[in-house]
Amino acid sequence: MRWLFSFFLIGFSLHLVGQNYDRQDSLRGSITPERVWWDVSYYHLAIEVKPDTREIIGSNRVYYKVLEPDDILQIDLQYPLKITKALQDGDSLSIRSEGNAHFISLTKPQLVDNMESIKIFYEGKPKIAKRPPWDGGLTWQRDANGMDFIATSCQGIGASVWWPNKDHMYDEVDSMLMSIEVPQVLVEVSNGRLRGIEHNHQKGTKTYNWFVSNPINNYGVNINVGDYVSWSAPYAGLNGSLDVTYWVLRDNEAKAKKHFIQVPKMLEAFEFWMGPYPFYEDGFQLVEAPYLGMEHQSSITYGNQFQNGYLGKDLSGTGWGLKFDFIIVHESGHEWFANNVTFKDAADIWIHEGFTAYSESLFVEYYYGKQAGQEYCRGTRKGIRNKFPMIGDYGVNSSHKDNDIYSKGANILNMVRQILNNDDQWRQTLKGIGTVFYHQTVTSEQIETFIAKETGLELRSFFNQYLRTSQIPIFKYYKENGKLVYRWDETLQEFNMPIDLKINNKSIRLSPNTSWQSHVIEHDTDLVIEIDPNYYIEVNQVR
Repeated sequence: MRWLFSFFLIGFSLHLVGQNYDRQDSLRGSITPERVWWDVSYYHLAIEVKPDTREIIGSNRVYYKVLEPDDILQIDLQYPLKITKALQDGDSLSIRSEGNAHFISLTKPQLVDNMESIKIFYEGKPKIAKRPPWDGGLTWQRDANGMDFIATSCQGIGASVWWPNKDHMYDEVDSMLMSIEVPQVLVEVSNGRLRGIEHNHQKGTKTYNWFVSNPINNYGVNINVGDYVSWSAPYAGLNGSLDVTYWVLRDNEAKAKKHFIQVPKMLEAFEFWMGPYPFYEDGFQLVEAPYLGMEHQSSITYGNQFQNGYLGKDLSGTGWGLKFDFIIVHESGHEWFANNVTFKDAADIWIHEGFTAYSESLFVEYYYGKQAGQEYCRGTRKGIRNKFPMIGDYGVNSSHKDNDIYSKGANILNMVRQILNNDDQWRQTLKGIGTVFYHQTVTSEQIETFIAKETGLELRSFFNQYLRTSQIPIFKYYKENGKLVYRWDETLQEFNMPIDLKINNKSIRLSPNTSWQSHVIEHDTDLVIEIDPNYYIEVNQVR
């Protein structure tokens, strides 16, 4: 069974890295026996958000398909929220809690291939996010007019920080209904399409019903509450007319309408490079939030203060990063990588962040040319630390230790493009990932294998070096008897990445490995070597 393999990986990772993981990390991060036997198909999340007391109360009805007969089902919900009861076919079920994991004992026979459901009731004051979106939970604020301004963010910490669910990325729900009750004076925005609004005049509340028709990962689900105004502007995309809707605080409408003209520009560039927007059925929404932003599926949250760059700064240091709003471009890029193509295990988070960071340079290239895009990508290297492998520990609830998954991931992909030296084929490869793995959860190995197959390149040692070690290859060379003598150093033994360079202003491609090789220098003169800057390597002339 897959869960047994997961626990093996836990032990291996612990031994390899020496990190301390506890039982809770395993319960969150592995495919436990209480998860593996059922496949979640549909959620109906129905909750009331109470700003005055900062509470949530409600339920989640979980519809699932039985894969194997079993009688214990794991649902995750994080303290201080509390499950008050669970029902199946009207019968109350016993619940054993172990920290944030809750094991529900089923009395009804669970027959293979049957569709079943349980309804989970819960309430409490969810964790308050201290530094959203990096520290997740609920953000409770007020806008300049004193109106409540509330939002969720939960990547990393897990969606179970605010609602009960099967909180592991391997199993995405197929579709979902969210019924969110808020005070009458406020507006609530979630994922997908608004089916309707129900008013409760006696309570002074209204319930917004949002439906997502596509598979969605747990942390991609969100609620946003505020004094919102909205407008729509359909986009003529590759798959027809895409409904695009904007939600901002009332006082920000004018500047948002001017600034958000970048959204259709983003859609045009990304559909060119990565294929059709993956969620036409659910539309695209950009929603103002009381934090920087997050890639909630079909409901991108935005808090970059209506300015270009990253809070007005160019993360690349090249000037190109001030040509666009980082949050609009980056978080929307996640619709293709994170929301459409999603990692099965958080150890492979570079799939989300590396491809999306790379999409920033593709946006720049689409509007300002290839050289500009390449300069932007290379410029982001300054933040790379190279202290830890890109791929983390499998089977545990772990977070990456630095930001290399972003800019290093982008530069790894840019190197593959350089090695391939065929931009049309590279674009088809990027589009192919979204097509072949459409609405799927994947492993890094699956993505690596696909890229190698589509490009026809031998990339196993390349990916192992850049993803599974923290060492950057060193191109060592010297001149001897009219020859350039060279090899790779600080690499895996089998590393054999080709490299493009100029020798005395003449372009050539060499195929170094970890053994010394030589190349005859024509017209032996002073040796001048220029390595193509798109290779993320170190260079050392040894003598």
